[in-house]
Amino acid sequence: MSDAVADPRGVLDAAANVVAAFAANDTAAYFGAFTREATFIFHNVERVLASRADYELLWQTWQRDNVRVLQCDSYDASVTFVRDDVAIFHHRVHTTWSINGEISSAGERETIVFHNVNGFWRGVHEHLSPDPTFVATPQSS
Repeated sequence: MSDAVADPRGVLDAAANVVAAFAANDTAAYFGAFTREATFIFHNVERVLASRADYELLWQTWQRDNVRVLQCDSYDASVTFVRDDVAIFHHRVHTTWSINGEISSAGERETIVFHNVNGFWRGVHEHLSPDPTFVATPQSS
């Protein structure tokens, strides 16, 4: 492995940028962190999203339905390298959002496979599943 590429700090920084962009509802930065060919599997979506464009269409639907991320926090991050230019990032994520003004939260486990493309770590696959250890707390308006 090349030490220049297989440094977990680059992957952790890329993942932190994904979380920050998601938390800020920054559509351009969020989707820009993934390749066009990226695939997405979410436990609350009935089908595999076979490309970034598929996910962007779903995201637009959520935005039209007044879904807004209010906060997103990452915990227990880990990076495993498959090759010097491919890394598997996983963490626990707690998200609070508003749906038509009603606030709710969820805890999930997320895996993002990153590929180093021309010196930049970009997501090529994301998988989200419920976190069985998450305990929701009542939200106040």
